[in-house]
Amino acid sequence: MTSPQSSPQGSSAAAELIARSNRLGSDPKNTNYAGGNTSAKGTETDPVTGEPVELLWVKGSGGDLGTLKESGLAVLRLDRMRALVGVYPGLEREDEMVAAFDYCLHGKGGAAPSIDTAMHGLVDAAHVDHLHPDSGIAIATAKDGQELTATIFGDQVVWVPWRRPGFQLGLDIAEIKEKNPQARGCILGGHGITAWGDTSAEAEEASLWIIDTAAAHIAEHSKAEPFGPPLEGYGALPAEERRARAAALGATIRGLASTDRAMVGHFTDADVVLDFLAASEHPRLAELGTSCPDHFLRTKVKPLVLDLPASATIEESIARLKELHVAYREDYQGYYDRNAVADSPAIRGADPLVVLVPGVGMFSYGKDKQTARVAGEFYVNAINVMRGAEGLSTYAPIDEAEKFRIEYWALEEAKLQRMPKPKPLAGRIALVTGAAGGIGKATATKLAAEGACVVVADLDLARAQAAAAEIGGSDVAVGVAADVSQESAVQAMVDAAVLAFGGVDLVVNNAGLSLSKSLLETTEADWDLQHNVMAKGSFLVSKAAARVLIDQGMGGDVIYISSKNSVFAGPNNIAYSATKADQAHQVRLLAAELGEHGVKVNGVNPDGVVAGSGIFASGWGANRAAVYGVEEKDLGKFYAQRTILKREVLPEHIANAVFVLCGPDMTHTTGLHVPVDAGVAAAFLR
Repeated sequence: MTSPQSSPQGSSAAAELIARSNRLGSDPKNTNYAGGNTSAKGTETDPVTGEPVELLWVKGSGGDLGTLKESGLAVLRLDRMRALVGVYPGLEREDEMVAAFDYCLHGKGGAAPSIDTAMHGLVDAAHVDHLHPDSGIAIATAKDGQELTATIFGDQVVWVPWRRPGFQLGLDIAEIKEKNPQARGCILGGHGITAWGDTSAEAEEASLWIIDTAAAHIAEHSKAEPFGPPLEGYGALPAEERRARAAALGATIRGLASTDRAMVGHFTDADVVLDFLAASEHPRLAELGTSCPDHFLRTKVKPLVLDLPASATIEESIARLKELHVAYREDYQGYYDRNAVADSPAIRGADPLVVLVPGVGMFSYGKDKQTARVAGEFYVNAINVMRGAEGLSTYAPIDEAEKFRIEYWALEEAKLQRMPKPKPLAGRIALVTGAAGGIGKATATKLAAEGACVVVADLDLARAQAAAAEIGGSDVAVGVAADVSQESAVQAMVDAAVLAFGGVDLVVNNAGLSLSKSLLETTEADWDLQHNVMAKGSFLVSKAAARVLIDQGMGGDVIYISSKNSVFAGPNNIAYSATKADQAHQVRLLAAELGEHGVKVNGVNPDGVVAGSGIFASGWGANRAAVYGVEEKDLGKFYAQRTILKREVLPEHIANAVFVLCGPDMTHTTGLHVPVDAGVAAAFLR
């Protein structure tokens, strides 16, 4: 094996590698999220001996090419890596070689070496790319993929029969490179592509040439209807209708997908999904499942497919989905039982991660929103792969036994066990009204910090979206507009939550406003406004959310942000206090009604939350300050001094109480009001 070029020094080689990786990984035609890996070889001075040392920089385990940074690279000594060939114990024990990579590391820090490290270290090329492009995998999964490879690429690309990623595959590709000096890369059967070059530019050019040449061949030679002719009744519904249908089905589907553990959902009605489901061959192809290891590790071996036309009623679709779910779980258990051996990891759950609904779209699931979204993206990759393979030949993924060996690989299980412990609210979805500021924003922020996905709802859409962006990206929080006094707006808000994250688990009725007036000054319009927003609004939100909670069958929480004023009689406060008393009794009524569905309903009674409050800033603060004869700027201090604890109540204190009520330590409490007022004796509950 020849030595790598020593002209680019280590730092230069690593920098070139990162730049190339980012370019390749940022274009979805080249590889899927977190899929594939790249490497570079070069020289650097050994800090111990002062002598040049040959090194390999390679993307580490779990990283993403598009966002790769230097910290995501594993750095290994090539002399030690090459020495592993002499101690390789053979295919049956090749997994032991992953641990051996740790003894080849150079320097401190860096990422853990991945299973594909051998491919990069053993291939005699200064720069190597391993990618998962849809066009390349289409050739790799075609029944006559070997013949197609020769036809499309000539002797520039060599076919490699399917082999599970590992040390032996690295040896195989190294041998192919040595025996085919004219080759620029290879097609890995059932898997993806690998390309190489003497320079970073040559490797990148080879990768793109393979990807683009395969795509061009598919485009030119594919049959007109690779998925077969249209299936009557299975075409896409109009956009508005299909999204309404997705919202109507979403809660039930999420509940089914969460039978073993709570899942967050993602929905897409992209044309690629709708076109696939509208064609006659989609049931056969979906049953065959995905092939690339990156795909089925994210999507399970195959999806659940609703076998009804888009014209079926919601009730018919739900009934059939429940039947199919039972069958899916039995089928997955059979898959596990057929392939498991004595030391296989325990089954990880038998629910589908991808559910396809003709005419509507695709629901995908994961432990968090990003995982759910990426699972959907991977199944779109799989559809593209199937289209290419069927267009030229017949789609022929790797067999079931090989899929199982990877899905329940001891190395994969070890990776899962190393993941950090989930946060308390992981897998749960919160809907908070009036959440653009004050108590609502603090509550949404707290719930997101504890692991929940959050829908930030507010009358002001721009402020809701700004608050959501501040809390986190769209995989954590989304902002929606909602006038809680309007039933249609409330339903649209709940539907948006279902489409954004799959459903709803935690509902916080926080939207509110107040006018401080005496009885004689309070108008009918004043009364109606406050009751419409708080009493009626809470009722409408709870009613719409309860449908989702019941359809999911996963229990849940409804929290009312009521007030100390719900039990305390103060001056010039008739409309506000009356509607807060209404909210307080809704808590008791709904706790009694929704308990049979596992839904807890509780309330929080704050007092005097001045800081960050939209209510106080809109005139209520000035009025209350006038009533009590203090300066408005001192109102928070005034409220604190009249309490037993002499402490000012902040929005974060209310948020903490909400978390406690819906967190893991209060599973048997419902119908409770928690005072968060620093101690107001007149508002003690009794």
